[in-house]
Amino acid sequence: QVKLVESGGGLVQVGDSLNLNCEVFGRTFNRYRNTVGWFRQAPGKEREFVAAITWERGTTAYADSVKGRFTISRDNAKLTVELQMNSLKPEDTAIYFCATGRDIISTMTDLEYTSWGQGTQVTVSS
Repeated sequence: QVKLVESGGGLVQVGDSLNLNCEVFGRTFNRYRNTVGWFRQAPGKEREFVAAITWERGTTAYADSVKGRFTISRDNAKLTVELQMNSLKPEDTAIYFCATGRDIISTMTDLEYTSWGQGTQVTVSS
């Protein structure tokens, strides 16, 4: 079983930056086969894909709404994934979740992600 722990959320102003961190724990995490993704859920809305990265090659994917503003990266030594968020907007306000799964084909949907963190709140105030 893989455990994920998110950190770094908070209250910021429009245009500010914020970095979220996801720590990965567990022997079953496979550096050659696992993908780690970030999803978010705003009040009254469905959970949506934000960004993802394949661990072995570092291939990334982004939702159109965050392209050019968010950057996902991984640290192989620390077994962490960072989501750097710039030029934040009020619509970025949500609970952000880190998730992982093995041999994921559809990176941008949550169906194949099997382990999830508890989430961290991001609030962007105007």
